[in-house]
Amino acid sequence: MKRTLGTCYYPEHWPEEIWAEDAARMADLGLTWVRIGEFAWRRIEPGPGEFDWGWLDRAIEILGDAGLRIVLGTPTATPPRWTLDRHPDMLAVDVEGRPRGFGSRRHYCFSHAGYLAESKRITAALAERYGRNPHIAAWQTDNEYGCHDTILSYSEAARHAFRDWLAERYGTVAVLNAAWGNVFWSIAYNSFDQVDLPNLTVTEANPAHGLAFRRFSSDQVVAFNRAQVDIIRAASDAPVMHNYMGRITDFDHFEVGEDLDFATWDSYPLGFLEDRVGATPQDQRHFARQGDPDFQAFHHDLYRAVGKGRWWVVEQQPGPVNWAPSNPAPLPGMVRLWTWEAFAHGAEAVCYFRWRQAPFAQEQMHAGLLRPDHAEAPGMTEARQVMAEIADAPDVVPKQAPVALIFDYDADAAWAVQPHGMDLSYFGLVFDMYRALRGLGLSIDIVSTQQRDFDGYRLICAPGLVHMSDDLKAALARADQQVLLGPRSGARDAEFSIPVPLPPDLPDVDLCVTRVESLRADMPRPLAGGGAVQFYREEIEGSGAPLLQTEDGDVVALKVSDSTTYLAAWCDAKGLGRLLKDLCFAAGLATMDLPRGLRCREAGDARYWFNYNPHPIEFEGFKLPAAGVFRQAM
Repeated sequence: MKRTLGTCYYPEHWPEEIWAEDAARMADLGLTWVRIGEFAWRRIEPGPGEFDWGWLDRAIEILGDAGLRIVLGTPTATPPRWTLDRHPDMLAVDVEGRPRGFGSRRHYCFSHAGYLAESKRITAALAERYGRNPHIAAWQTDNEYGCHDTILSYSEAARHAFRDWLAERYGTVAVLNAAWGNVFWSIAYNSFDQVDLPNLTVTEANPAHGLAFRRFSSDQVVAFNRAQVDIIRAASDAPVMHNYMGRITDFDHFEVGEDLDFATWDSYPLGFLEDRVGATPQDQRHFARQGDPDFQAFHHDLYRAVGKGRWWVVEQQPGPVNWAPSNPAPLPGMVRLWTWEAFAHGAEAVCYFRWRQAPFAQEQMHAGLLRPDHAEAPGMTEARQVMAEIADAPDVVPKQAPVALIFDYDADAAWAVQPHGMDLSYFGLVFDMYRALRGLGLSIDIVSTQQRDFDGYRLICAPGLVHMSDDLKAALARADQQVLLGPRSGARDAEFSIPVPLPPDLPDVDLCVTRVESLRADMPRPLAGGGAVQFYREEIEGSGAPLLQTEDGDVVALKVSDSTTYLAAWCDAKGLGRLLKDLCFAAGLATMDLPRGLRCREAGDARYWFNYNPHPIEFEGFKLPAAGVFRQAM
């Protein structure tokens, strides 16, 4: 697979006199891709129906004539002020009932019909003008759905759309009442028009109500994105993608991805470390200039699945960002490491954000490949090094990993509605398992709950799937591989009630969860042999061989068949590592005990090693400098 580099460029931010020089410098660096246009609606359409295409025509021609391939973004993440004047009620509303005002970006509600019409109109105008332009090699819809907590909107538009969605889903309000258990607290409704949004209630809303609203909100994103894709496809043969984010789970990326040709995501390792990873204070200090060793890799694997095997990093951090709690500069070598790690996980392209640091507005403290005075920033040196290495290195050959890890956005929604403990999340549970697998030197494929063919895998991990369809349960029961389920697997039915027979209700398995508890963060329960249960625990009954037990003798992991193990707790790293090691042994998978900060990924006939430590490291006879990358032939 050919690997390429690119950048994100904003010609509207710079004098037209320097566009040709910028394009020539990009080409001299060896870049293939340049993304433009995703925030330029006001420059394209200064007023309703008043288009100014000249500057964009010239920018596309200059960049294309320099040999660059252009990704053109639809600008719907930044609607101009005049759209708000036309549609004063188009703003999203937060959970406290406050409108998300104008003055930054993503200030729209996905449910607003008037704004949807405006979005389709500007998308159609772009597609009609540039759909057959030979320089437009790909399209991007909108920008970063879900960034800034903008999926869940409690607006009037959302209220009416939600009621319509409920009527279509349930048919009658009697069916809705029964499905949600609205006999509780006399919540039952007489008509769909009585159903409000699940915010501003005296205490928590019915969790079934909350889950339905999250499903509805996800469907609104899918529909919004599909509207743009359909318009673009009618006018262009170029592929269409969207740029997802790190740890944004408020909508189903797999469903959005069904309408796209490939997935991209925006990777900001230092920004995410304090902002989203959930790292301990000690790890935040140790990895402050490198980023978390597993967070980027997790999303590489996730978006490879969302993109059905095809994916990019369309925004790669090249220096300090501006939006995190603290914004250090990357350790020398990290921009190169992040880039090569993406390639090792199968990325077709890595594009650096951005070409030149802006001297104005909200992102003026966000580094680019160039400084505001046009001189090269440190990230440029590392991008040039990667470019030279790509020319000499063998192609990365995609390869199925030995481990499949199931990820489900609907499960994340269920955990968000009912975490059952402070700061507990589905993402956190899955990420802990991913981190433990990586610590054993394993490569991982993330797959969706639609996966039924597990041929080629040796171990399948499915933690936290609150609702499991019968056919998924059957597929996992048939699997010849080692399968790890739990905790909370099958804990609710499709409408968020506790099912009977009690969970997890697996085919031909004698096992049920009889009681659950969440644990104080300062009260873990030690495991016999090392490690501990933390945060969440289930009491289980059933037959099988215990694989993990507390020091008090309570079963934590039970082998319920030759191939299936149920984990009845959220374990710490040591306990989880012990269990996974045992399952890997049973699956015939070799493991390693990697030292802190060292990670690897197999690709084709090679294994790539990455040292996330701020110091050199030696392992099994090879040495890696700080922020080092090493390709080992296999």
